[in-house]
Amino acid sequence: MRADARRNYDRLLTEARTAFAEHGTDASLEDVARRAGVGIGTLYRHFPNRHALLSAVFEDAVSDLLARARELSRAPEPCGALVTWLREMVEHASEYRGLSRALMSVSYDDTSALARCSDPIREAGGELLSRAQEAGKVRTDVAIADLLQLTHAIALAAEETPGDPDLADRLLMLTLRGLKTDL
Repeated sequence: MRADARRNYDRLLTEARTAFAEHGTDASLEDVARRAGVGIGTLYRHFPNRHALLSAVFEDAVSDLLARARELSRAPEPCGALVTWLREMVEHASEYRGLSRALMSVSYDDTSALARCSDPIREAGGELLSRAQEAGKVRTDVAIADLLQLTHAIALAAEETPGDPDLADRLLMLTLRGLKTDL
């Protein structure tokens, strides 16, 4: 990438992060381009659609979640590791209004640019889930794709109920109790 193109790319990402934090993931892409000091065509040259921009914005957070999953995969208590990671997933999905909805919408769409984020997350979470299942702590009929959909739904519910800061954790714990084998 040429130096000027790289600068434009970096400015677009910076401004997209700011716009998504202020206005959610439905923030105006025209506004993102304007704030970055480029035209909308430049934005679309770098990011052909909203999901491509979202994917680029969230790559750092996804890297952190993947590193955390690797770290937790060595934890002595597999079920606790899975619970910790799912909590962190809910927190991540809650960072930007609308992120949960966007992630839910591409859960089964491998053609979306957001799949670059969701596929590695699904794989990392699948490994944590498998460990918990092999330890006999989580039902074997639980699938990581379903768990991720639930975490996104929990984050979305919390986003829609800002007056209840404990809602996400309560819903997550309720969900996780249904996964255990000792019921």
